[in-house]
Parts: sequence; C-alpha cells; structure tokens
Amino acid sequence: MKLPNSAHTSRPWRVHEITSDFRLYDVWALPTPGGPDDFPHLVRQTTAGDTSDNPSWIARTLFTIRWKLGRLLGWDKPDAGVGSRVPTLRDRLPDDLRDGPFGPEFDRLPFRSIFLTDDEWASEMSNRTMHGVMHLSWVPDGAGGHRGQMAVLVKPNGRLGKAYMAAIAPFRHLLVYPPLMRGIAAEWRADPPQGAKPAA
Repeated sequence: MKLPNSAHTSRPWRVHEITSDFRLYDVWALPTPGGPDDFPHLVRQTTAGDTSDNPSWIARTLFTIRWKLGRLLGWDKPDAGVGSRVPTLRDRLPDDLRDGPFGPEFDRLPFRSIFLTDDEWASEMSNRTMHGVMHLSWVPDGAGGHRGQMAVLVKPNGRLGKAYMAAIAPFRHLLVYPPLMRGIAAEWRADPPQGAKPAA
C-alpha cells in the first residue's frame, strides 16, 4: 500500500542525516507482518531479490527494457556507479553509523549497503540518470505487530535524470510497484521469519 510521505518524514530515521539533498519519491507499506525482531529477515530477503523473478510479466518486461537501454546508452557503466560518478553516502555517515555494520550486500541487484541498525537499513545505487537510495524500516503496524516500510529517495542527474524520473513515474506506480508488493507478500508467506505464525 502506498503511504503519504509523512509516514517516512515524520519518523526520526538516521537516513535523514545523509539525504538532505535527495527527493523522497515513494513510501510503501510492505506486506511483511511480523514481530519486533524480524527486521533482519526482511533485509536478507531483499538482498536475495532480483527483477527477473517479479511475478508480473509486464514488470519483468519493463525491467528487461530498462537494463537493455542502460547497456545501449551507457547509463549503467562502472564509471557511472557509486564511488565513480558519485561518492558513496557512506562518506556522510556520522561516526556511530560508520563504525557499525553496513548490512549485507545484494546477490544480483546493483545496490550497495550504506548502514544497518535494529530497525533501519539503507542501500544505494547510481547510474547516468540518478543516485538513488532504498530505505527499509521496521515499524509498528497499529495492530500489535510490526511490518516493513520502504522509502525511495532519488537525486536526479541533471536534465536527463529529471526527464527520466518523470517519464517512468506512471509505469512505476501502475505497473511495477503493485506486482512487486504481491511478490514480496508471496515470498514472505513462503519463507516467513523463524517462529512466525503461518498466514491464514
């Protein structure tokens, strides 16, 4: 379920300290019900994910087109990534986060972990169009349990980046995120946190 931006901005997340020049594009409630200690399970499932296993053939097709365009136009070359075109946000971390765990790395997706706490995890990616941050958190669900929450923050790269983000907005909201949420829910049911009750 898409949430208002305030669901992210109203909480004292540590990611605010390093993303003041990024724009918040989306906030989503994740279909991942659990207990107070189940956040690490969500992080592990996320790092194992891949766009090729999205349950929607439309979303898979859009991702395939995007990766092919990236190769054709050079958007995703190594010199466009984090540490090359843009410095990593790890460089902005306050000492306590820099000295803590960054979090697990992704198996297949081009993200890099920035920091990890008990209820918050941030990762980043960069290409010719933008520098993006995926922020996952673990929040009370209002019914005595907890669930995941995802925020997407982006710093477009000039006119190209702004045009790209505007062009993909309708596809992102209508064709990518809804099936992505269904896929997350299905994976959570198939591989729930240890000790969690089976979904009804």
